[in-house]
Amino acid sequence: MIIAMVCHEYAHARVAVALGDFTPRLMGRLTLNPMAHIDPIGLLMMFLVHFGWAKPVTVNPTNFRNYKRDDMIVSFAGPAANFIIAFIAMFTIALLVSLGIQLTEGTRLVLWLIVIYNINFGIFNLIPLPPLDGSHILMHLLPYELGQRYMEFSRYSFLIFLVIIMTPIVGWILIPIQRFILGFYQVILSMIF
Repeated sequence: MIIAMVCHEYAHARVAVALGDFTPRLMGRLTLNPMAHIDPIGLLMMFLVHFGWAKPVTVNPTNFRNYKRDDMIVSFAGPAANFIIAFIAMFTIALLVSLGIQLTEGTRLVLWLIVIYNINFGIFNLIPLPPLDGSHILMHLLPYELGQRYMEFSRYSFLIFLVIIMTPIVGWILIPIQRFILGFYQVILSMIF
């Protein structure tokens, strides 16, 4: 999970800097060092209730050349990084197996958990609920007035998060999309190996 969180936040920072906002660099977030990205309370919650979070990367969208487009790209960069890392871990498993290299149970488990955690983290962050990445994307896709009204829901986000996490709703969202992504990756890997 730490790999998923750190790479997710690093991707936000890297893309924001590439698009003209140097705020993440100035705040020391342009690094893969977990200490720069881990939120102590989010990490504690991960151990206690198996749901945590990282420190969000601060960006200044006024530094972007195209505010709406670039903010959506930065928002999508984190989940995209998670999906890429998941594919790399699956590719590594397939490559080692095709080369006849015996994986220990522990190695296979770690690689598989990297796949699952990254896919789930990417999907979860695309849920269009403020302050998740999906909410930034949806806000910019909506007409301006509707987007602003939509972002007012952020005051109810904590309650909605509790409902999503404490009920089977998160499974209804994650599992079908997770299966689709895994199936898509398997199709790609079957064409390679």
